[in-house]
Amino acid sequence: MPDQARPVTVLYFYKTRWGSHDLFVELFERNHLPILEAQVESGRLLDVRRYVPHFHGEGRADWDVLVTITYRDWAALESGSDADIAERLFPDQATYRKEERRRYELLEAHWDVPLDERADRAPAGGR
Repeated sequence: MPDQARPVTVLYFYKTRWGSHDLFVELFERNHLPILEAQVESGRLLDVRRYVPHFHGEGRADWDVLVTITYRDWAALESGSDADIAERLFPDQATYRKEERRRYELLEAHWDVPLDERADRAPAGGR
C-alpha cells in the first residue's frame, strides 16, 4: 500500500490518430498545459513534464505523447477539478470546450498509469 502522504507520479500516455500529432500537441499546450501550470503554482501538482519519442516509430509505437504529472500526495490526485481553473483562464468557454472536444477526437488511445515508487531495496546478495 502506498504511503498516502508521499508524492504520486502518474504517466499519461496519448496515441494520436495518423496525421493528428501536431494539432493535438498544439491544443494540449494551448488549453490543458495552462491548467496544469496553475495547479503547480497552487501546490496541488509538484511537477509536469511532457515527452515525445526521439525517433519516429520508436519501439512498439503504442504512444506518441507522454505527460508525467507528480501530485503532492494521493489526496491531491483524488481531489480537484479543472473546471474552476478553466473558467478563470479561458473566458470564452464555448471555444475552450470545442477545442478540448477536438483534442480528444484526435486520439486513437489514452491511458493513465499511477506509479508506486519502490524505495525499499533487497539486501546485498539477496532478492
